[in-house]
Amino acid sequence: MKDIALIVDDDAAIRTMLCKILKSNDIDVDLASDGEEALEKINAGVYSIVLLDINMHGIDGFEVIKIVRRKGINTPIIVVSGRKADYDTLYGLDIGADDYITKPFNPVTLGAKVKALIRRSKGENGQAAGEIIEAGPFRYDIRTLRFYKNGEEIPLSSKENAMVKLFIDNIGRIFSKDMIYSMIWGDTLIDENAIMVYINRLRQKIEDNPSSPVYIQTVRGVGYKFIVE
Repeated sequence: MKDIALIVDDDAAIRTMLCKILKSNDIDVDLASDGEEALEKINAGVYSIVLLDINMHGIDGFEVIKIVRRKGINTPIIVVSGRKADYDTLYGLDIGADDYITKPFNPVTLGAKVKALIRRSKGENGQAAGEIIEAGPFRYDIRTLRFYKNGEEIPLSSKENAMVKLFIDNIGRIFSKDMIYSMIWGDTLIDENAIMVYINRLRQKIEDNPSSPVYIQTVRGVGYKFIVE
């Protein structure tokens, strides 16, 4: 089955351009012109990825992300926006976007990012289907990419999922920011503060007391490590 992307933008010209880029990468597309229509389609359909503008009439893109993530929907989301402030980028990542691309953008780069995110969300990592990784109170299902704490599922975005998989595969190993950047984002250029944003988001989800983390520990001046007993 071919991958399907949902393009959400109130500018018809941008929708057309994004549609051409994705189809040239062998990805089918569906379109929405505002936040309300996007939420209806995301609730009703199954998309491989969502490309989302921020500035739209009615429900804006940031609100769409928050609503989607609150519902536990983990479909990868790339923000494609003309808003270039660092605050907007970090805020978008903080509330659940997987990447943030500013207009104008390079079509080749965008196509590569979309395909890479779809691959990661599918868990194309060569692991045996059905494999379960258990560590302390945590359980990670390789086949379904689902993560549990004390038997209760914790919804994760695709980047959070990749980071959890990295940590649970390497308990006690220290990872520098550069190592995390390379392993999770690859060639994608991001603000280095984004790594801290994702660490904080994971702590909010898995720690009993995020302000005093037990599982994802900071190694001062070096990086982070995942510890379980």
